[in-house]
Amino acid sequence: PVSLLLAVCLILWLIVVIVLYVLPHLGEAVSSLALSVQKFIPQAYLWLNDLFNNNPEVQEALEPLLTVQLDWGALVNNVISFLKSGIGNALGSTISVATVVVNSTVNFFVGFVFACYILLQKEKLLRQLRKLLAAFLPQKAAERIWYVGHLTEKTFSNFITGQCVEAVILGAMFVLVLSIFKFPYAMLIGVLIGFLALIPIFGAFIGCVVGAFLILMVDPLKALIFIAIFLVIQQIEGNLIYPRVVGSSVGLPAIWVLAAVTIGGSLMGVLGMLIFIPLVSVFYTLLKQTVNRRIEEKYMK
Repeated sequence: PVSLLLAVCLILWLIVVIVLYVLPHLGEAVSSLALSVQKFIPQAYLWLNDLFNNNPEVQEALEPLLTVQLDWGALVNNVISFLKSGIGNALGSTISVATVVVNSTVNFFVGFVFACYILLQKEKLLRQLRKLLAAFLPQKAAERIWYVGHLTEKTFSNFITGQCVEAVILGAMFVLVLSIFKFPYAMLIGVLIGFLALIPIFGAFIGCVVGAFLILMVDPLKALIFIAIFLVIQQIEGNLIYPRVVGSSVGLPAIWVLAAVTIGGSLMGVLGMLIFIPLVSVFYTLLKQTVNRRIEEKYMK
């Protein structure tokens, strides 16, 4: 009960921190981004205007597109039809959204209560499961299933815990470094990179592209500096932080990690990337143990 209470208090504390401290900074960053976009659009318009006026080749290439005749009557009729159907679907969409919100809220509280019961009685449930396996399966099969289950639980737990801690550290590093060097959207970019870092291999680089784009609309030179800072922090994280935080909990060679991310992402999206790495790690460990045992039995007699 004490452990469960501490876990719930920790989760509530994280929610309060996010609501009171992180979200206001993100709101300010989004508002500033909207202003930057408003300033960027006229500049882009002037640049395109100069490009077209001072380059006859560009005008000549775009001339077929500029001479296309539009059927304005048909276009107006299509817009009116779209608006009529949109108004008809708006009410149904509102009811559907409300239903989804209510169902999600109910499912959340039911799942939360169910999770609390499981955590409070997990030792008892494990004993009952082990007795069930021993009662209905041969001893060797029951021990094998229990070993695989224990290996799976340990691998998933270590991987998810290490991945979350590593993502928090990486996001905090970016927030700190970008704030020190007065980069725009430091909080927004740091939180975004930390969240996307949960996606193995590709996540942090997606955050780098988005962050560079956000800074580009304010200061192109700082966008290039940000990319250089990202590469430096990524090297520090990959060579120093990640091995010590995640360690050898996964124990997969790089080619297996890439294969797990690719297959998992194609089958189940982002969730598949997170699930398939520890899943493939369990399969890899069992396969390695089986191969070593069979080689020893075959050649070491």
